[in-house]
Amino acid sequence: MIFDRDLAKFLIVETEPIREGLRKIDSNHLGIIFCVDEQNTLKGVLTDGDFRRWAVAARDVDLNCPILAVMNREFVAASINDSSQKIQALCSDRVKFVPLVDERQRCVAIVRPRRGAISIGSREIGEGNPVFVIAEIGNNHNGNIELAERLVDEAIKTGADCAKFQLRDMKSLYANLGNPNDAREDLGSQYTLDLLSRFQLSEDDLFRVFDYCEKAGIIPLCTPWDEASAAALDRYGMRAFKVASADLTNHDLLRAIGCFGRPLICSTGMSTEVEIDGSIRLLNDIGAEFALLHCNSTYPAPFRDLNLAFMKNLKTMGKCPVGYSSHDRGYNAVVAAVALGAQIIEKHFTLDRTMEGNDHRVSLLPSEFTDMVMAIRQVEDSIGNGEARRISQGELMNREALGKSLVIDCNLKAGEVIEEDMIIVRSPGRGLPPYRKHDVIGRAARRDLKKGDTLFEADVSDVRVLPRHYKFNRPFGIPIRYHDLSELSAASNFDLLEFHLSYKDLDEDISRYLKQKLNCDYVVHAPELFSGDHVLDLCSSDPEYRKRSIAELQRVVDITRKLRPFFKAEAKPRIVVNVGGFTQDAPLPVSARKKYYEKVLESMRSLDAGDIELIPQTMPPFPWHFGGQRYQNLFMDPDEIVEVCTQAGLRVCLDTSHSKLACTHFKWSFAEFLRKVGPKTAHLHIADASGVDGEGLQIGEGDIAFGEMGEMLTQYAENVSFIPEIWQGHKNGGAGFWTALERLEKYL
Repeated sequence: MIFDRDLAKFLIVETEPIREGLRKIDSNHLGIIFCVDEQNTLKGVLTDGDFRRWAVAARDVDLNCPILAVMNREFVAASINDSSQKIQALCSDRVKFVPLVDERQRCVAIVRPRRGAISIGSREIGEGNPVFVIAEIGNNHNGNIELAERLVDEAIKTGADCAKFQLRDMKSLYANLGNPNDAREDLGSQYTLDLLSRFQLSEDDLFRVFDYCEKAGIIPLCTPWDEASAAALDRYGMRAFKVASADLTNHDLLRAIGCFGRPLICSTGMSTEVEIDGSIRLLNDIGAEFALLHCNSTYPAPFRDLNLAFMKNLKTMGKCPVGYSSHDRGYNAVVAAVALGAQIIEKHFTLDRTMEGNDHRVSLLPSEFTDMVMAIRQVEDSIGNGEARRISQGELMNREALGKSLVIDCNLKAGEVIEEDMIIVRSPGRGLPPYRKHDVIGRAARRDLKKGDTLFEADVSDVRVLPRHYKFNRPFGIPIRYHDLSELSAASNFDLLEFHLSYKDLDEDISRYLKQKLNCDYVVHAPELFSGDHVLDLCSSDPEYRKRSIAELQRVVDITRKLRPFFKAEAKPRIVVNVGGFTQDAPLPVSARKKYYEKVLESMRSLDAGDIELIPQTMPPFPWHFGGQRYQNLFMDPDEIVEVCTQAGLRVCLDTSHSKLACTHFKWSFAEFLRKVGPKTAHLHIADASGVDGEGLQIGEGDIAFGEMGEMLTQYAENVSFIPEIWQGHKNGGAGFWTALERLEKYL
């Protein structure tokens, strides 16, 4: 059980309207609130069940009635002075929350069930949440408040969640009242006292640094080394406390901090398993909420002494979040600890390891701390949650390129039976995989088959989607390649066709495929990949690489001109371009993006493309290149897109799948993205999306709410043309496109 003294989420004044009570129940996610009078005297309880029973019995449900009209006056309560055993006895499966009152019946705490997580402010720490990374600044500010604030700024840049400090009341902490000149002290104590006398910040200065943290957006945390310091931090309103390894067995201090009713993060270095267990029992007895950090308190700690596997024992003993406080060299052990389940990491942090003070020498520099945080995030991403094995988007791409399909080895008419000796296995893996062979044998062919044709799902399915004429409130079309132009272009009432060119297509003779003028418009999608593993990048920092990208895009512009006589192109032909701006190992800092946009615009201006409209495509955070992922930096942020479009007179191709992935990753509102970017949109690629990298999904099979999206596009991108950009939609006679268009008709 936990003695929760954060009463704001539990209490409501009985004269407040029922509506406010229900709102509080909804916001605290606990299903219960306690009702008090103006003096905080406990009067009743209100649960979801209490409200439902009242609402059913009431003739007229008025949510503006005061809570006292509906609250339950029969409740279980206990005195704050009762023993933990007596309070525990009141808890049951039926009674999970027990209010604790003082001698005047004022509510001073709520006993609630212990859970496997702790909260510091709005940050949840425990399984299923990102690792909580603490930059242990300690006294590495060397008594300089400006240096302390600089350390905070640098900690934020590294990606740390928390900046931690230390506070000591020297007179109450040391037997000699903290006298640094006491000749009787041992050398180690003299050294420590000397450092502390010169390098501690005063309470007021430290509180000023905490305020600086809060304003800058990082959680401040502090280790009190004595009860006077703990009381000062409590008066300040510190949201949680860190307990040093040296004080885990200091039960008086542990009890004093635990009774403040705020979460504790306790290091366990220098303690035996029996001693750790004793401290856990004390914390449980006083109803404290806590996490435990495995730690070896030597500086630096030898790797052979770390015993990271003991974190598993800590978790079993404490039934709480566990982590690792690192005093070892580098951060390899930290990464291993995260892989073993650490949910909190604490690591010393400095700007200069040569500064005076023993903690500097075991601290990471900002660049090293940044690398550590990045490694932590990569490892936690890698661990996953043990869900069923699924094929990632990149694997699907490689499965097609490297895998094999069932292929018919003779000519067959529709209705003729497919026999085993008619089937062979060949690459690529774009159709039915080899293990589906027995699903095909003995079936009648659903269509005319030529020798070498790949067999698809529709060849064994009883459901077949066929194209028809569609009705939309905006121009629409489909993506095509030269080789399927004749088959697909006449399949429906298309307003446009979008050529998705490969770099090999740039060398094709278009007269082989286009014999007469088509009564529709056209768009060209420039290749992203060119020969020699060259990925188009108009903002590459390598001048030669960028020069080649410009030259390749110029070829696309020239081909777009050649296509114009074959189409009813009333406006400038449009070219969809993935302009580049990707990085291999990590995303660019936001501050660096502007110069990359400038390079893109400079590259576009260097093209001979006055009669062609280049429309950069909005991008996902993790684009797939060569079946693997990179980091994208440009044309994701809606404000940046609007700014660059306004500045350069550009419009974009808004890819709904790409942009939904970006919004999910960066926790942006997709509706707000559409509101901002819609007016700058020349063309739409529409597909569903899942998570942060599942792109090009069939409509309705991902995370996009198409009803809401359709309304937003009608309002902010009216009459803008679109294609269904379904991955592999062209296979099986375009079945993926026909399915998408069927589903989109009710939204667009």
